[in-house]
Amino acid sequence: MKILHTSDWHVGKRIRGRDRSDEHRAVLAEIVGIAAENSVDLVLVAGDLFDTGSPTPMAEEIVWRSLIDLSRVAPVMVVSGNHDNAARIDAVAPLLEMGRVTAVGAARRPEEGGTVLLEDIGARVALLPFVSQRGIVKVEQIMGSDPDEHAAAYQDRMMRLIDKLTEGMDDGAVNVLVSHLTVYGATQGGGERDAHIFGYAIPASAFPGHLSYVALGHLHRQQRMPHPGAVWYSGSPLQLDFGEVDDRKGVLLVDAAPGKPSRVTEVPLTSGKRLVTVTGSLDEVLARADSLQDAYVKVVLTESPRVGLADEVRSAIPGAVDVILAAREVMKSDDPAGRPDHLAPQEAFRRYLEEKGALDEKVTALFGELLAEVET
Repeated sequence: MKILHTSDWHVGKRIRGRDRSDEHRAVLAEIVGIAAENSVDLVLVAGDLFDTGSPTPMAEEIVWRSLIDLSRVAPVMVVSGNHDNAARIDAVAPLLEMGRVTAVGAARRPEEGGTVLLEDIGARVALLPFVSQRGIVKVEQIMGSDPDEHAAAYQDRMMRLIDKLTEGMDDGAVNVLVSHLTVYGATQGGGERDAHIFGYAIPASAFPGHLSYVALGHLHRQQRMPHPGAVWYSGSPLQLDFGEVDDRKGVLLVDAAPGKPSRVTEVPLTSGKRLVTVTGSLDEVLARADSLQDAYVKVVLTESPRVGLADEVRSAIPGAVDVILAAREVMKSDDPAGRPDHLAPQEAFRRYLEEKGALDEKVTALFGELLAEVET
């Protein structure tokens, strides 16, 4: 059978206040097209459909519509991620089931929907949504043990959950696990905080050898984990922040058969805007303006600060969402006469601005006017 694996949509995500709904519509439509063109038999969505647990109506419309569109191609299996509201996912699940979408918000027992048998295509799917460390490591454990013991308790419980969800699987079907979690040794993309990523994780060896495929979400960089079987993160479909400028974005197509190794193909996605970081003088940055018209741009200027500098950049590059000055090394004076407590207030303020790389004659003049008012 053919399986499509995607995750970490983060619908509703903005970049420095700019709405990206049109990009999300386009890239999710592209994923639906890939599923249809390849006649996939199963679609796996491994969490973080939304960017927040309280999504806007527009974000919900985009997600629910995309899931229904995917279900017209093949059955869809969904788990919630740490950015999703698990209760919201479970509340909508009965409606989604009417469209061949199985969604699990909170972890549940195999017999209660944690493991699903798809007899018509010969697949068993274990569904393990994001499980917070707070749900496993209780307050009394945190107060009475060291952090290494917390991580060990989390790892042990997660491994037992995986064993329980997959214990009834055998080589008579394609066996799949879908989960939103961190595996030791994975490479972080840019869209997740370290506290959510590497504080609590499990080893790749936690996944049983009889699994045909393990579909993971949580890390935004597409990557295979070290394991004899096929254990993959699909990554996010869009570059979500400037920590992901080097990440390739795509989905994964999996060819799987009972009792045989699965073959995974990386399929690139092209609908989202590029995120680019540009460093240089104002003239150097503006010389690249034409090549940056279709991107969100972080501009790091090697210039002295002055009023209107950012406006000049944004006028030439509409996609410039960040304009910052490069930090400068400032030598500290060993001469007591050069220390602020030996300088006149206006000169001390001027030296301070120089050290911060923010000297502006208009600001120093305004400081002088305010100082004069105070002293009169």
